[in-house]
Parts: sequence; C-alpha cells; structure tokens
Amino acid sequence: MSTLHHVDEGSGPVLLMLHGNPTSSFLYRHVIAALRDRFRCVAPDLPGFGDSPAPRGYGFLPAEHAAAVRRFVEELDLRDYTLVVHDWGGPIGLSSALAEPGRLRALVLANTWAWPLDGDPRARAFSWLLGGPLGRALIRRRNVFVEWMIPAGTAIAGPDAVAMAEYRRPFPTPESRTPTHVFPREIIGSTRWLAGIAADLPLLRDRPALILRGPKDPALGGRRLTRRWERTFPDHRTVVLRGASHYVQEDAPQAMADAIAGWWPSVAAKPSR
Repeated sequence: MSTLHHVDEGSGPVLLMLHGNPTSSFLYRHVIAALRDRFRCVAPDLPGFGDSPAPRGYGFLPAEHAAAVRRFVEELDLRDYTLVVHDWGGPIGLSSALAEPGRLRALVLANTWAWPLDGDPRARAFSWLLGGPLGRALIRRRNVFVEWMIPAGTAIAGPDAVAMAEYRRPFPTPESRTPTHVFPREIIGSTRWLAGIAADLPLLRDRPALILRGPKDPALGGRRLTRRWERTFPDHRTVVLRGASHYVQEDAPQAMADAIAGWWPSVAAKPSR
C-alpha cells in the first residue's frame, strides 16, 4: 500500500491536483500560491515521485498510480472535488474518479489525454524510443526526463536553477529513475487500460470542464486534442495559455490560476452532486 506525500493548503472548494512525468506536487507550487485564498488545494506525489516512496514490488504502472490516488481520495474523504490534471495525471485521475464518480464535481484538463494513443505515429515513436532499451539507458545514466524534457517542455520562462534542483532531487540514482522510464513505455503498453477509461468517460459527460491548452506543446497542445475534450465534455470552457508549452504550470502559472478562478463561479452556480 502506498503512502502519498501531499500538499494541502487553503480552504474552500477542493482542487485535487495531479502531476505527470517526471514532476510532483512541486509543479503546482505557483498555482497553489495564487489559489489557496479561495480553494483548498490538495496535490499528492505519485509513488516514486517527489517525496512519496514506492512500496516493495510496485511497478509504477498508470493503473497502479490510479489505485493509489483512489485510496488517497478515500482516506482524505474528498467530496465534491474538482480534478486538476496534467500529462499522465489525466488518465490516472480520471480512472480514479470513474471508480467513485459521485465524489467528482468538475474537471480542469491541462495538456493531457485519456484514451489510447497507439494510432498516433508520434506517440508510438516516443514510446518506442524513450520507453525502450535506449530510453532506459538514457534515463538511468542521464536522467533525461528531468534534464532534457522539463526545459524542452517550457517556452516562456522555464524552471530556474532552484526549481531544477528540486525536480532532480527525487532521482539521485539510476534505480530511482525507473518511474520516469515506465511512463513513456506505457503510452503504448497501457493501451487496453486507456481504452477502458475512454469507454467510461461518458459517465462524466455532465461535469463542467475547463480545458487549458499550452499551444507550444508539440504533443498535447494541439487543437485536435482540445476538440476531443470539448466533444467529451459539452459543458466546457476552453482557455489558451498563450505562449505556453507542455509544463503550463511553469510557463503560465498565474494565467492558469486566473483561468480557474474566473471559471469557478459558473461551476458554483450549478447544483453540486
């Protein structure tokens, strides 16, 4: 069983913030600082990331992470919460939410997905390269997801030296970097699991959704992905975080916080579940 380190700041409506690869709750630090006077911001570290240890035998599969988040939500008894997700946090968080949809009030979707990508040649190539033997060697020896992907995934300001040191901290050894290798492998490896989430998404179709797009993200910032989210959640608002790349929380944290705060009154005006 996993024990998840987490940030829990502020009071008010609950925002459950989930990160992806190779980040942690630290990714949301500026967003939390901007919102904690109006919301209760809860941001866990997935097992093997940030300050959350992984239990013996943990495989770092997305399905395992989803189960850990589900237990976390139950232990904190989070109700009427809004799920804020990015990168792998999307399918992980949505899988968890689908297990108990009555707890979920709304969604904030930032450069993420929740369906199979095996039909996307770029996704297949990325998964093959960084999820395969070469990627494993680069990740173990060079910590490439931190050293290369985070800087490459920012376009406006990017993390400074202090932030980069914090992103490096959880991965000091080759073995500790295994979680960051599993995620790219599972872009294709978890196709069946992702298909199950996609099939169940209509159960959440009535939830309000804020769709945030970092347009400079070459993988998850495209209009095609945004349109799919818009079709999935008819009650949506879409905000383009201009100039932002993949890690929108680093590139445009104030704009992200402003978008959430500006959208929230329309959610609050609707009856909660």
